[in-house]
Amino acid sequence: MPRDGGAASCTLHAPLCLLGLRVSAPPRRRHIGRLLFRRGARRVPVAAAGRELLRQGLRRPPAMAGDAGGVYRLRCSLPGHQQDVRGLARGLFPDGGFVSVSRDRTARLWAPDGLNRGFTEMHCMRGHSNFVSCVCIIPPSDLYPRGLIATGGNDHNICIFTVDNTAPLYVLKGHKNAVCSLSSGKFGTLLSGSWDTTAKVWLHDRCMMTLQGHTAAIWAVKILPEQGLMLTGSADKTIKLWKAGRCERTFTGHEDCVRGLAILSEMEFLSCANDASVRRWQISGECLQVYYGHTNYIYSISVFPHCKDFVTTGEDRSLRIWKRGECAQTIRLPAQSVWCCCVLDNGDIVVGASDGFVRVFTESLERTASAEEIQAFENELSQASIDPKTGDLGDINAEDLPGKEHLKEPGTRDGQTRLIKDNGKVEAYQWSVSEGRWIKIGDVVGSSGATQQTSGKVLFEGKEYDYVFTIDVNENGPSYKLPYNITDDPWLTAYNFLQKNDLNPMFLDQVAKFITDNTKGQTPLNTNTQFSDPFTGAGRYVPGSSSGSSTVPGADPFTGAGRYVPGSASNAVAPMGGIDPYTGMGAYQSAAAKAENIYFPKKDAVTFDQANPTQILGKLKELNGTATEEQKLTEDDLIMLEKLLSATCNTSAEMPTAQQLQTLWRAVNWPEDIVFPALDILRLSVRHPTVNANFCGEKDHVQFIHLLLKFLNPKGKQANQLLALRALCNCFVNQAGQKLLMEQRDEIMTQAIEVKSGNNKNIHIALATLTLNYAVCLHKVNNIEGKAQCLSVINTVMEVVQDLEAVFRLLVALGTLISDDTNAVQLAKSLGVDSQIKKYASVSEPAKVKECCRFVLNLL
Repeated sequence: MPRDGGAASCTLHAPLCLLGLRVSAPPRRRHIGRLLFRRGARRVPVAAAGRELLRQGLRRPPAMAGDAGGVYRLRCSLPGHQQDVRGLARGLFPDGGFVSVSRDRTARLWAPDGLNRGFTEMHCMRGHSNFVSCVCIIPPSDLYPRGLIATGGNDHNICIFTVDNTAPLYVLKGHKNAVCSLSSGKFGTLLSGSWDTTAKVWLHDRCMMTLQGHTAAIWAVKILPEQGLMLTGSADKTIKLWKAGRCERTFTGHEDCVRGLAILSEMEFLSCANDASVRRWQISGECLQVYYGHTNYIYSISVFPHCKDFVTTGEDRSLRIWKRGECAQTIRLPAQSVWCCCVLDNGDIVVGASDGFVRVFTESLERTASAEEIQAFENELSQASIDPKTGDLGDINAEDLPGKEHLKEPGTRDGQTRLIKDNGKVEAYQWSVSEGRWIKIGDVVGSSGATQQTSGKVLFEGKEYDYVFTIDVNENGPSYKLPYNITDDPWLTAYNFLQKNDLNPMFLDQVAKFITDNTKGQTPLNTNTQFSDPFTGAGRYVPGSSSGSSTVPGADPFTGAGRYVPGSASNAVAPMGGIDPYTGMGAYQSAAAKAENIYFPKKDAVTFDQANPTQILGKLKELNGTATEEQKLTEDDLIMLEKLLSATCNTSAEMPTAQQLQTLWRAVNWPEDIVFPALDILRLSVRHPTVNANFCGEKDHVQFIHLLLKFLNPKGKQANQLLALRALCNCFVNQAGQKLLMEQRDEIMTQAIEVKSGNNKNIHIALATLTLNYAVCLHKVNNIEGKAQCLSVINTVMEVVQDLEAVFRLLVALGTLISDDTNAVQLAKSLGVDSQIKKYASVSEPAKVKECCRFVLNLL
């Protein structure tokens, strides 16, 4: 008789010795027992995976849960919430407590009840106008020594509560859709994820920066222990690692929405997803392991204190406890959706589910619920209705199911499911190793008649299959799953199954024949994708190729010809003894810095003024000869540019004319190969108030900014990158330029930072100067979100620059941003900026780097 609801079976016979078993008696012919093949139930559809991922993810379940540690039992069930419990967080106060949030729009603070094994509701907090979907605890501070509670909701808001008050302390607004995940870090920072596809970094009551890059809802966020590192998991199936507000790496591998994240260490983390898998990652990008056990969406994951064991909950009505990389225990709940979990300091597990209950499970015998409470829980569990489409029960033929006598046989592993038929109803039981008995987990709905037909794919180990047969070897032997797609070769599938499970290869024909017999009439879709574009299905997909730029040996490093190097007059860094730290001129004495901070906050913009007009004009005339007839400048045009250069470089009484500016605009629109001398004229001219107002004014500012940003393409010519950055820096000397660059800050800084990867020190100095000039403006207006962006840029650029002049300017920018602003100081610390700059505190030459670094570190 088939076991566990089997719809088909096949008995195979073989000599015992051929199975590789050791026997003391002489070999004799005997049954190896029935190999029972069953089709699995339909699961929630997920994307199909390739064979390689299947090989990586397959793992045999442990024989006994007892091998993996202690056994969890019910501690208590907590009523109170009126709807689904969607989020849980271990509390800092009271000791041993936790916070739960629900679709009933409330958050509840629970404290251990010292008189018994349960918890008491301390507060019911209200502040959201819609479902509350997530919660986290903000660590204690001097102002709030018991910490704060943050909750996110479908009303797009984040409410911040103290542990003593039921009304919000304040509300964070900024997201444009539901807030579904929160994580807290050091120094009071808070990270939020939303359906609006963004994550936001908050400090106290202000948004410091917005992380953009995902293309779908962000379901999970975590701040890593290392300062400045953050993780986001999204419905776009990816995980992103952010450092100081910039995406450093994208992790791919999950085949459906990423729903949860958990931190194992500074170098490793876990993720769970709708593909029913858990993955362990290194922050370097490598997926170290894939764990399977759930048979439906996994919503939540939480790590035990001081180890790498963890717990998960999901849509398959289960809490699963993972120890040493294996699913050690499965606990079923009388609710379909087990939304959330957290682990308390004592190792107890708290779970929240769609029935509105919070339940706590414990290993401790002292904290285990009474026999009456456990029986009440089992009674509630036994009365649940199970939809076979969402469980792991297989296709069900009620007529073939055994009766209650089948429960006399013990199970082979904790959590094993067995179906029986009793009084015309199909009942599901789960084997408990700790109890040594079968526990009823519900009635299977829609299964009282003949074969329960299902359609669609079967979810097994995170992949979709047309069939999943369950095979039990011997009456008391282990169970195995055999997944199969109708596009697969039955003999290859059978061979791989036998190899994987160390079964005798003599069964190859029987297993293959069984697969063939039980899948007759099923044919795959007639599609030929051998030469198809994987997205459109048409034509062969061939990735585009790009041509690299060639370098002529011995040529000008920017142009490949001539001897003019843009900005060459200002490239060299002059010795710093007794000169201005930026310009190399003036009466600056470095000794004064030992007693007084003369570096920051910087009050005025730093510009690039030095030039050799003769060389610039000479190169312009030379390259004009190579321009097309349409772009070529006339002699009169060249004379006008010479006058413009003279008027803006010298103390000339002549004012630049509109005709001169029109000619310059024509020149700066030359092709990339020859435009750089015109850009150098623009860089110098834009310092003049008339030119600055003309190019940066309301009329032409869009064209002007787009022109300069075009040259900041990382694949473009370095000469153009350098001069575009210097032109932007020089725009800051006049009010029109300041206004324009502040309005376009986000776009300019985002594009400018892309050129950091080159090794050109002059570009790095120009990039650092642009950041410094922004810091000067932001210090004046005290724009915290702008400061956050600049701090992110400083942190990112510090990693790649080697030139100490660039480092110095970044240090001054940093000092200017955090001067007289405690919020900016805390944000800089939370981003890990201090760890980036400490190495410069011991630089001997130039002295200004060491001195400035020490002043900044004192502020931090």
